[in-house]
Amino acid sequence: MPKHGKKYEDAAKEISRETLYDPQEAFALIKKTATAKFDETVELAVRLNLDPRQADQQVRGAVVLPNGTGRTRSVLVFAKGEKAKEAEAAGADFVGAEDMVEKIQKENWFEFDVVVATPDMMGVVGKLGRILGPKGLMPNPKTGTVTMDVTKAVEEVKAGKVEYRLDKAANVHVPLGKVSFDEEKLLANYTTLIETLIKAKPAAAKGQYMKNVAISTTMGPGIRINPQKPLGK
Repeated sequence: MPKHGKKYEDAAKEISRETLYDPQEAFALIKKTATAKFDETVELAVRLNLDPRQADQQVRGAVVLPNGTGRTRSVLVFAKGEKAKEAEAAGADFVGAEDMVEKIQKENWFEFDVVVATPDMMGVVGKLGRILGPKGLMPNPKTGTVTMDVTKAVEEVKAGKVEYRLDKAANVHVPLGKVSFDEEKLLANYTTLIETLIKAKPAAAKGQYMKNVAISTTMGPGIRINPQKPLGK
């Protein structure tokens, strides 16, 4: 068992592991128990009653959080001609084509958080599949990162768009914002994410869809939320 510091142990004493909190209570606790000297990220973890091995039980997509994540993410856009100019005008941090592929391959360059590409550029981006794929950076139509509307794609990322995806253990992990956010803002982001996951429920899902819901800070203990009352309303 990993040994935690005194601050973590003190915070853990404020939280009951047996209690399933209402969302409002959970966010009040997360603010109270955050003790790090930096502005911690608040994370949401949801265990879904799905089998990740089945193609008809996948959950993947993206959503713009109403209050953002508290972090500005840099965007690399693969585009040419007018679409490249459009991406630059929208605020993309890096725009290019084959030159960017070469930079990533030869320099091991990864000074970006999100990759967007126009459909005609996917043949070029495909050369980076083995590099971008494991890092979760490969553009995908399901998350809106393969599109001709590069303006919308870049603006949404800058506004606080986050991606969600079912992992091999049937969990979804998504950042909700920062500890410095008001409880209301965290709750609004949380509600948006939960509603999005509910809408993304596969038709093949059986029984109780959300098995476990919890929030935590970067350095703090988890706080379980009642999956029967998941929404902050």
